[in-house]
Amino acid sequence: MKINHFTAAEENLMKLFWKLESFYLKDVMEQHPEPKPHQNTVSTYLKILVEKGYLSTEKEGRIFKYTVLVPLEEYRKFLLRELSRNFFNNSGKEVLDFLFNENLISQNDLKGYFDLKIELKPAKVKGPKLEYAEEILNPKKDKKGKEKKKKKKKD
Repeated sequence: MKINHFTAAEENLMKLFWKLESFYLKDVMEQHPEPKPHQNTVSTYLKILVEKGYLSTEKEGRIFKYTVLVPLEEYRKFLLRELSRNFFNNSGKEVLDFLFNENLISQNDLKGYFDLKIELKPAKVKGPKLEYAEEILNPKKDKKGKEKKKKKKKD
């Protein structure tokens, strides 16, 4: 389903609908904060949102039961992608830079989010083989013994 922007009034009503998930017109009228819109106005917006595909209806006797079809998370993703594409060159880095500059997010927020636990471990570096240096630093004590072994092997 293609998601489109809401008008301000549609968005305000959808915020209530997302909380209710499944509801009747009377539920909306009871839950709507003051000043409450007229019932005909809410009914008109319900019809519009059904036509746009954001709500579905199920007839129960003489009344309709409404159910939200587009979850809040989907609409939030849509809005964030639109914002990123239209105002931040489709760059998450630019979005983060803006959030930091406007103090809307802090580095501590990100550290907490990513649960950064950086441990620096010393890298194991293989030392060069110093065969000649080993011979000089640790000379073999009994060269004659070596020669004897060689001679014995030849016999």
